[in-house]
Amino acid sequence: MTGLSVLVADDEPLARRRLSRLLGKMDWVGAIAEAGDVDQACRQIATSRPDILVLDIQMPGGTGFDVLERLAQAPPAVVFVTAFDHHALRAFEANAVDYVTKPVEPGRFAAAMARARETVNSSSQSDRIAELQETVASLKQALNRNERHTRDFWVKAQGELVRLAPDSILHFQAERDYVRIFTADGDYLYQESLASLERRLDPSQFMRIHRGAIVRIGAIARIRSAPFGALIAVLSDGSEARVGRTYTSTIRARLVG
Repeated sequence: MTGLSVLVADDEPLARRRLSRLLGKMDWVGAIAEAGDVDQACRQIATSRPDILVLDIQMPGGTGFDVLERLAQAPPAVVFVTAFDHHALRAFEANAVDYVTKPVEPGRFAAAMARARETVNSSSQSDRIAELQETVASLKQALNRNERHTRDFWVKAQGELVRLAPDSILHFQAERDYVRIFTADGDYLYQESLASLERRLDPSQFMRIHRGAIVRIGAIARIRSAPFGALIAVLSDGSEARVGRTYTSTIRARLVG
């Protein structure tokens, strides 16, 4: 297979499949490989030497930074996939390393990949090494200065982008490969899995009460009992969210006492 080879390193299988599908539509992309954690990514890089690395920052077994710091003397061009807020993103921009934010927008991803392609064709290995080292240092400093948790959510509604502040959210509900966000004013479909979303929510504000639901703690008006020892969270708008059996003891300990 001709074309530039790409390794997609992300712990979410759904995210990897989406990115691989987008890459498959680019006629200049050749072999596409996938990795689900830091060690697997490092092994893939060492054995297959991809031209471009599409790298998530938050993964099991370490972070995307650990992958970069373990790269050998022939680093690929890197496109970061990140859920960082706008303060941390300045570090990417300052170091001329491209990135896409989650949920990934196809047009933005295509632009980032085009830039990576140009980097492969024009940059020397020593330039790439220096750029990666500077980027890792800047990103770590940015993350130390800022909170790591998601602040606002941008959702599509009637052809517009609407900003939802975390304290306006009542709960999140899994809906196939997406999440539906519920507020007092309505509900919105959001392109991210519940598992991925949970990792970047502030645990002091949000908690998972069911395998398919996360609630904002401040939105819980009361907890009522249901048959067979079950619990139901009644939210501030009067809606109800059932507590999953495996989460009941956690809810009792944290909220009920």
